[in-house]
Amino acid sequence: MKKLIYILLLFPTLLFSQDVLKGMIMEANEKDEHVGLSGANVVWMDTAIGAVTDLDGSFSIPYKKEYKKLIVSYIGFEIDTIMITEPTMVHYLMRPKGSLDEVLVRTKRKASSRSFLQAQNLINVSSAELLKAACCNLSESFETNPSIDVNFADAVTGTRQIKMLGLTNPYILITTENIPSIRGAAQAYGLSFIPGTWVESIQITKGAGSVVNGFESIAGQINAELQKPTTDDKLFVNLYGAANGRVELNTHLNTPITDKWSTGLYLHGNQRGTKYDNNNDSFLDIPLARQINVMNRWQYTDQENGYVSFINFRYLNDEKQIGQTDFDQTLHKFSEEYWGGEISTQRFDVSAKFGYVNPEIPYQSLGAQIAYSNHNQESYFGLKQYNIEHNSLYANAIFNSIIGDSRHKFKTGISGTYDDYKELVITDDYSRTENSVGVFFEYSYDNLGDLNVTAGLRADTHNLLGTFVTPRLHARYTAWEKAAFRASIGRGKRSANIFTENQGLFSTARAINIIDSGGSIYGLDPEIAWNYGVSYLQGFIFFGRKADITLDFYRTDFQNQVVVDWENRKEVKFYNLDGESYANSFQAEFNYNLLEPVDLRMAYKYYDVKTQYTSGKLEKPLTPSHRVFTNISYETQVHEDGSQWKFDATYNWLGKQRFSKTSDNPVPYQLGEYSLRVGTLNAQVTSILSHNFEVYIGGENITNEKQDNPIISSKDPFSPNFDTTFVYGPIFGASYYAGLRYKI
Repeated sequence: MKKLIYILLLFPTLLFSQDVLKGMIMEANEKDEHVGLSGANVVWMDTAIGAVTDLDGSFSIPYKKEYKKLIVSYIGFEIDTIMITEPTMVHYLMRPKGSLDEVLVRTKRKASSRSFLQAQNLINVSSAELLKAACCNLSESFETNPSIDVNFADAVTGTRQIKMLGLTNPYILITTENIPSIRGAAQAYGLSFIPGTWVESIQITKGAGSVVNGFESIAGQINAELQKPTTDDKLFVNLYGAANGRVELNTHLNTPITDKWSTGLYLHGNQRGTKYDNNNDSFLDIPLARQINVMNRWQYTDQENGYVSFINFRYLNDEKQIGQTDFDQTLHKFSEEYWGGEISTQRFDVSAKFGYVNPEIPYQSLGAQIAYSNHNQESYFGLKQYNIEHNSLYANAIFNSIIGDSRHKFKTGISGTYDDYKELVITDDYSRTENSVGVFFEYSYDNLGDLNVTAGLRADTHNLLGTFVTPRLHARYTAWEKAAFRASIGRGKRSANIFTENQGLFSTARAINIIDSGGSIYGLDPEIAWNYGVSYLQGFIFFGRKADITLDFYRTDFQNQVVVDWENRKEVKFYNLDGESYANSFQAEFNYNLLEPVDLRMAYKYYDVKTQYTSGKLEKPLTPSHRVFTNISYETQVHEDGSQWKFDATYNWLGKQRFSKTSDNPVPYQLGEYSLRVGTLNAQVTSILSHNFEVYIGGENITNEKQDNPIISSKDPFSPNFDTTFVYGPIFGASYYAGLRYKI
């Protein structure tokens, strides 16, 4: 293994290299700040060699001594020629067309967009998209994105669960700045631990992710990039209040320490102290909650010598009270007078990223990531206790370079994980330790035109999962203008944390039944799946306006799966798959600039998700086969003082969803085979009063959809029929909110 790592790290030095020119194309905003210009074209004069700038305006293009003139162009800006004498970093500010003071040329950037150029099926979500809705945390940030489904996990904890390609978030690799973060003990509630205002952008990758980030990704990857102290506002304040009793405050404080060091202090607090029971079932529609979340972020930048680093320290305290409205934790804990519970989570984490780009050889870079977290959850649900403490350590070292010229790039390195779990389930101890170490190599071919291919391979050895290989492949081909055909295939492997991923089972009267197969984790074997996908993206002009359409199809085939079986009302069974389990996902999406200030996004999604249970092959419960999504946004022109109006509305329609079997229940507690169909409407109006101040009001579930009797046997919660997991739609009904944002 050591020899393999040594060879991988030294491999680029054995090959002939060609110089590369790197740089950034920028424009000036209203504050006269220089920001990257995405989508600008850079081409060497009298050649066909060119590149397109990415989201932050950066580019990379092959360089030879005979190349002297670099042509830069972008619609609405003057075409410029830059004289180049050597391959040093280029920073260039483009000038708007026209010389009259009265003329102001602006470019409209999409708040959410798909890449035409990358091999992976990547969706970029900017902070502007997150501001279109009441994005209080990461779990609530996908309401305006049709690729991610959001629903409640049960009727008492208020936990939002996300799905991609028909699979829940444990099958999605969720990272923060490419460091795995929502995993292990954090699976159930971790998405609500990342405040929305802390997020600068989100990258959603469909299908198997990159081998650089590990072996666990099956359905895809969601990466959240956090605000940077050097680019975030010096002061940012967001105050939010909702009719459902939630109030929230976010404050960012950023300041430079030296010419290279900057720091930011990020404070988040939310509270819900009002009891609501709109459906009169004696249970809280939304839990009482309180959260304090503090992050200190440090950034070091030395562009001249090629260094950049980030160091984060974070502490979180999250408290929830669930159950009946008359439950008092000081009087009724573990009693049968009233059903209730508490979920108390404390988390501390520290992470660091170090990057170095060789100023003399700009295509070579070295990066390192390291993260430690302590996650401690103490909770009880009625008479059932569940505690878990998870200590996690992650490290990753990456080397980037080229093979011959910039069309052939590669990444290679080594990564390791350490996870120590102390887990108490009612009275049983399921403590364990997992650790792994792996090496990876990823090759990318880009002919700067019609073809991209990314092929990756990693080998890992794990103390409980053994030694195994993970291959991944992504390809993009452009057959004609504004088109992108994509295909991908990849393998993923993971250990299922069956209790923390299915905490809703504690809010039922069901017994827990694990069918031991001799595996090393809970007596179960690890989950292994292959994901295959194809995608077609086409941009075009429709009635004189820009439009694009995307067609995606993905299939996930499980070689082995830990099946969670709810089909017997008396128990939840966990066992290894014996038969076929798969998830087919088809999505058609249409984006259209209806008018200059109006954007329309429409999508239709179809799921076919089936698993072999002991009772037969069945549809996965509470997974709609059909979903229709529509979003429309309108923005007025920005005035000189920065004032502007923004309007946004999103409609989601979900088809019927299968319930797990209830025919064995007493008649009053039986449900039909399928749920009702559900349609919800969210809307928000934002008034930007100046460059520094804005207010917003909005509504969620304006159609006031409410699921009747979401809790089975709510009047007798200690009976054998009690179950809170049959949730297919909203419980609270319509909710309205208002807030303000202030920044300097």
